Amino acid sequence: MAGVDVDVLIVGAGLSGIGAAVQIKDQCPGKSWAILEGRAAIGGTWDLFRYPGIRSDSDMYTLGYRFKPWTAAKAIADGPSIRSYIRETAAEHGITPHIRFNHKVTDARWNSETACWTVSASTPDGPVTLTARFLYMCSGYYNYGEAHRPRWDGEADFAGQIIHPQFWPEALDYSGKRVVVIGSGATAVTLVPEMAKQAAAVTMLQRSPTWMVSRPSSDAIANVLKAIFPAQMAYDIVRWKNVTFGQWFYKQTRERPGKVREQLLKRLAALLPADYDLETHFTPGYNPWDQRLCLVPDADLFTAIKDGKASIVTDQIMRFEAGGIRLKSGGLLAADIVVTATGLKLEALGGMQVAVDGVARRTADALAYKGMMYSGIPNLFQSFGYINASWTLRSDLIADYVCRLINHMDAKDAQIATPTPAADVVPERLAMDLQSGYVQRGADALPRSGNRAPWVVTANYTYDRKELLDGPVDNELVLRQAAIPMLQAAE
Repeated sequence: MAGVDVDVLIVGAGLSGIGAAVQIKDQCPGKSWAILEGRAAIGGTWDLFRYPGIRSDSDMYTLGYRFKPWTAAKAIADGPSIRSYIRETAAEHGITPHIRFNHKVTDARWNSETACWTVSASTPDGPVTLTARFLYMCSGYYNYGEAHRPRWDGEADFAGQIIHPQFWPEALDYSGKRVVVIGSGATAVTLVPEMAKQAAAVTMLQRSPTWMVSRPSSDAIANVLKAIFPAQMAYDIVRWKNVTFGQWFYKQTRERPGKVREQLLKRLAALLPADYDLETHFTPGYNPWDQRLCLVPDADLFTAIKDGKASIVTDQIMRFEAGGIRLKSGGLLAADIVVTATGLKLEALGGMQVAVDGVARRTADALAYKGMMYSGIPNLFQSFGYINASWTLRSDLIADYVCRLINHMDAKDAQIATPTPAADVVPERLAMDLQSGYVQRGADALPRSGNRAPWVVTANYTYDRKELLDGPVDNELVLRQAAIPMLQAAE
């Protein structure tokens, strides 16, 4: 009887995929595995985005893997440093030879009789097909090939360049140019101070403000601890410190939003010119963490504003003209370059089509099981990190649970694991619980969070750590044998 190509097929060689491979290699040593990566390089998001100043919006003591200490001085790292960290991890753990680059997964078909996924991928040499017992999606949640890009009247009349950060031209020269960055999210907040170093003027044009908070790019406590303790010990202490503070702060935003608003505005006032219009430009109409907070390392955006190198305009676009952007208030924002930092386009499972026993399935119609499987879809895992904290905190926990489940299934002589909600479980909200525009636009790509555990997608690392590392492995997860078992993949 034919065997499968691999026991575990991982899709994506970014931060999540490399971490997942390390944990499967270490915790499930008898299992074979491979990674399919749609692009030509390791790094995922951190290889795709190349716009000026790209950096993390989480500290690297929590965004980094728990098994590989972050040793650089800066806790808020730039994109190239993060990319190097991921590649270094892959090399150290022998992951790189298992990656099949330029393999873009297009569809996956599950067969319950053989307990096997058949996965198709497009490659430069034509389509290929692989089989696997488990499919582990580490492809993120947005479309790499297409961004959210609104269109405005008059764009064809604009005499300059219009650029989206997701597709940044490598040779773009913006020195001495007038730049308008449309948007107020993390990308815009990163671009504006960085481009202001060379541009003649940079304006951030926002329709509405975003909550922002500044913190040093270096963690002074971490740097002291690294000088005293072994690297892993210091890393563990700082990771615990930052996780604890992050959870406390998030809890405050939920329980005392008014107080948090007041404190954030007080801090902003101290970083901006005395007469600055905080109400118009920095006071959103929603509470902190209803949408993501923007991190401003070393107050660089506010410094650029104080120094007159950058400015913020809060208005709406009427149309483009040859010399810039005409605003609804009537004014013209002169521009040589316009950067549309207008957001991401959400995508389920890397755009892959899924069928279970010949029936097409959508994650949007499913409930999320422990935030990493889908009701009615067997043997498929999704690495999905936190939105209100560092992504990797949760993707690490998910990888641990995946290994626990695979080993548990072996012990039970089961080949199929299907999340199956009881009759009292109902959907309550989107699994990504934010009011952000990109989430609401992409709601059809997201599963639903249920009304009780294990169907609730939480924002609580302490709870998830206990549930995924120590909780029951198969509560409301139906385990069974295949009707026609396939042979295990060769090691």
